[in-house]
Amino acid sequence: MQINIVLIEPEIPQNTGNIVRTCAATGSKLHLIKPLGFEISDKYLKRAGLDYWQYAEIKYYDSFKELTDIAGKSKLFFASTKAQKVYSDVSYSDGCYIVFGKETKGIDEKILKDNYSNCIRIPMQSTSRSLNLSNSVAVVLYEALRQSGFTNLEKAGKLTQY
Repeated sequence: MQINIVLIEPEIPQNTGNIVRTCAATGSKLHLIKPLGFEISDKYLKRAGLDYWQYAEIKYYDSFKELTDIAGKSKLFFASTKAQKVYSDVSYSDGCYIVFGKETKGIDEKILKDNYSNCIRIPMQSTSRSLNLSNSVAVVLYEALRQSGFTNLEKAGKLTQY
């Protein structure tokens, strides 16, 4: 199953680097919407992604509208602490997009209002503002992949013979 991860204006290079690694490990596409809060050459971004950059498919966009024009009729989900639906209660389909907002503000409320029936949240304590962006991407992405039976992913490891 092919999942698309979208980051709207990510601000922290280490988070994006971790997400690059997660997307590379799962065969997911990463879509970054500008402006970015860092340079793509940022050493923290590269360090967090380690040597996974060559395995990640990354696309860049100048606006959210540019992404939605390209996504066409594909299903989009919007991760937000303001959503009513729990991320594990929706069905993810091949080619869907899971959208995450910037670390300091999340997704713009106009986008959320226009797409509220497709907004999802990760349950947490009421005293918590939010989870870390890279952790949130991993949680939701792996639920989408679990629903497909982890298609095209290696499910069993092997011990090295000594």
